[in-house]
Amino acid sequence: MNHSKGQLEARISEAIIKFEHEYMGRGPEEAKSYLIDDMVLVRLRGVLTPAEKQLAQSNPRDQGRNLIKQVRSELLERGKPLLEALVTEITGQKVRSLHTDISTVTGERIIVFSLSGPALPPEAS
Repeated sequence: MNHSKGQLEARISEAIIKFEHEYMGRGPEEAKSYLIDDMVLVRLRGVLTPAEKQLAQSNPRDQGRNLIKQVRSELLERGKPLLEALVTEITGQKVRSLHTDISTVTGERIIVFSLSGPALPPEAS
């Protein structure tokens, strides 16, 4: 069954929100996914907990920010197989690599999945 680009992007966003709730313990305020050739870009807004926001503002700021990034990166790394399986199931393409970063200023996280092939068959674009 073929899905439109918008339907696939929505399914990916829903799956990532569910992952964040179940695995990380708290979901983002907003998630938006984009299929771009052989990549999936996911932008999550509002991912920081109130405690993380306080830590990001504490002195020295760099130490708090680095700690948040380090912990979040490690947590995501451990959940990587689950995320990759979700994206593979939805797109039909194997995930080659996953890249992520989080802003402690805006509370936004970006996740980029590099796929083995195009996320959409040519007729679904």
